[in-house]
Amino acid sequence: MTRLRLDDTIAAVATGPGEGAVGMVRLSGPQALAITRGLFRRRRRRGAWQSHRLYYGLVVDPRTGRAVDEAMAAYMRAPHTYTRQDVVEITGHGGAAGVREILRLAIAGGARAAERGEMTLRAFLSGRIDLAQAEAVLDAVRARTPGALSLATGQLAGGLSRQVSAVRCDLVAVLAHLEATIDFSEDDVPPADPEVLAAALAGAGEALAALLETARAGQVHRDGVRVAIVGRPNVGKSSLLNALLQQERAIVTPIPGTTRDVIEETLDLQGVPAVLLDTAGIAETGDVVERLGVARSQEAALGADLALLVLDGSRPLGEEDGVVAALIRRRPQPCGALMVLNKADLPAVVDDEAVAPLLPGAPVVSVSSVTGAGLTPLREALRAAALGGISLDGQESVVSSARHRYALERARAALADAAGALDAGLPADCLCTDLRACIAALGEITGESVTEDVLTEIFSRFCIGK
Repeated sequence: MTRLRLDDTIAAVATGPGEGAVGMVRLSGPQALAITRGLFRRRRRRGAWQSHRLYYGLVVDPRTGRAVDEAMAAYMRAPHTYTRQDVVEITGHGGAAGVREILRLAIAGGARAAERGEMTLRAFLSGRIDLAQAEAVLDAVRARTPGALSLATGQLAGGLSRQVSAVRCDLVAVLAHLEATIDFSEDDVPPADPEVLAAALAGAGEALAALLETARAGQVHRDGVRVAIVGRPNVGKSSLLNALLQQERAIVTPIPGTTRDVIEETLDLQGVPAVLLDTAGIAETGDVVERLGVARSQEAALGADLALLVLDGSRPLGEEDGVVAALIRRRPQPCGALMVLNKADLPAVVDDEAVAPLLPGAPVVSVSSVTGAGLTPLREALRAAALGGISLDGQESVVSSARHRYALERARAALADAAGALDAGLPADCLCTDLRACIAALGEITGESVTEDVLTEIFSRFCIGK
C-alpha cells in the first residue's frame, strides 16, 4: 500500500476544481525541489533556492522547452513544513488546463500522484499533528458556519488531544504501577493503595464523562441538523421558509398544493448549520403528483433530526393538523419537535394551550412570516432543540466526531469495569486488562493505537491535495 510510504515524493492539485484566480500544485517528499528545478525556470537564476521564499518564473515542459504557465514557486525545507518533508507549491493561473499540465510535468519528473488526504496523512505519520488534529483539518475544510469552523480550529490547535492525552497518561501511570506490583512482587515495589487507585479511576471517569457531555452539541455543530417544515396545506410553510432565509426561495400562492416536492436550503442557526426542508402540505388528495409530494413530506418528517409543525393560528385546528401531529409522534426518540403558530399578524383563533395536546412537551412559538415577528425566538428555539439544551460556551475541549464519541464510550465502559473489579477485590491482573482496554480506546482518538484500516477510512474522506 502506497499510503503509508514516506520515502517517495507525491504531487497533487491543492486548489479547488474549476476556474479561479490561481491554481496550485503541491509537492511533498525528498525529491520535491529536484523535480521543481526540472520544470520551473526562475527569472532570476542567481544563487541556490532558499527556504520559505517565493520565486517568479515560468513552468516549462523539459522535453520541448514550451512554456506551460507563468507561475510563482515557494520552496519550504523540512522539517518546517506541513508534512515535515520538503514541500514545493507552484501557483499558476487558475484554469483547469494549466494546473493539470503542471501536475503532469511533476509526475513525469519523478513524483507520484498523491492519494486522498495523503499530505495530511504524512503530517500525522511524521508526528507534526496527531490523529484528532488531522481529522480537524477536514472539519475545517467542510465547516459550513463560523461556529463549526471555531470547533475545528480548536481541535486543530490540540484542545481535545490535550485532555484525552492527559487522562491517558494518568491511566498509563496507574497501569505501570499495577504491572510492577505483579512482575516484581518479590521485590520492594509497594502494593497499590486501593483508595488512591479508586480516586484515580474516579477522576479519569469524571473527565471522560465531561467530554461525552459535549458530544451531541459538538456533532450538531460539525454535521448540522435537518429540519422538516411540515403541516397541512396553506398554513404558510413556504412563507416561513422564505422568512427564515430572508429571501424568496419557495413559491408562495394561496392555491393548495403549490409545493409539490421537498425544497432544501441551508440556514446558520448561530453557529449550527441547519438544512431546512420545505415540504408539500400533508392531506388526502386525488392528484397523482400531489400524492407523491405528500409521500415525500412524510418521509422528510420521519427522517429529519427536527420536525417543525406549522399551524395556522388564525384558523381553528382541523383534522389534518391532528394527522400531521400523529405522524410526528411516530418519530424515533430523541428526535425533537417544535410547533409554530403562524400568521400572528392576523387575529388569533388558537393559542399555545389549544395546540399543546398535539405534541405534548414541544415548545410553541408564534410567528408572522409577513412581518417577521417571532422569527428570532423561533431561531433560538430551533438551535436549543438541535443542541439538546447543551451550551458549548467556554468549553476548551469538544467532542464533535462520532468516531471519537464511540471511542470515549468504550473507554468509559472499560474504566467502569476496572472500578468494579477494584471494588470487588479482584486480582490486579483483572484491573490491568480493563485499563489496557481503556488506554487503547483513548489512543484510537489521538492515534497512538490505530490500525491501518482506520487510517485508510479516515483519510479517504479528504480531498486529493490536502
